[in-house]
Amino acid sequence: LDLDLIMPEIYFETLISKMGDNPRIGNCSGKPYFIDKSGNLVSEGISDENAIGASKFYRRECFEEIGGFVRQVMWDGIDGHRCRQLGWIAVSWDEPEIRFTHLRPMGSSQKGIITGRIRHGFGQYFMGTGFVFMLASSVYRLVRAPYIIGGLAMMWGYLKSFFMQVPRFEDKELSAFIRK
Repeated sequence: LDLDLIMPEIYFETLISKMGDNPRIGNCSGKPYFIDKSGNLVSEGISDENAIGASKFYRRECFEEIGGFVRQVMWDGIDGHRCRQLGWIAVSWDEPEIRFTHLRPMGSSQKGIITGRIRHGFGQYFMGTGFVFMLASSVYRLVRAPYIIGGLAMMWGYLKSFFMQVPRFEDKELSAFIRK
């Protein structure tokens, strides 16, 4: 649970109920939102097939089976992929009672959004993401704030890691699963 969040009162109660309804849910979360300059609540646009690391909730059996946390950037992507690889469900729902508010942009760092985007590119490289997917993801980010430079920073983080031959996550089966 990140400390830069505003959480709804019944967040965990709702997640526990949803997990009780489906014993194959391994990890889950609500959806993140942020408050724009006009004071509007805006979705961070996260897909449904992964739980958000900032407020992720685990079923103990799943957490143990996936081997716990990976101590690296993208830990929250790796655990979601491993969860699915092992037959568990990783999911997030966009429902009012479990929407939470980020107090800083998702994907930023204590040094700012560009540093966060570079770190994201490294994390995708570390996790085993393929080049074509990373290129598509970076192009997609060109039209989202910070415009142009955010997508370029992601690609830079990925390519820099590749050319410097930074070690990748050492689970070849999971990396193949992610690319598939």
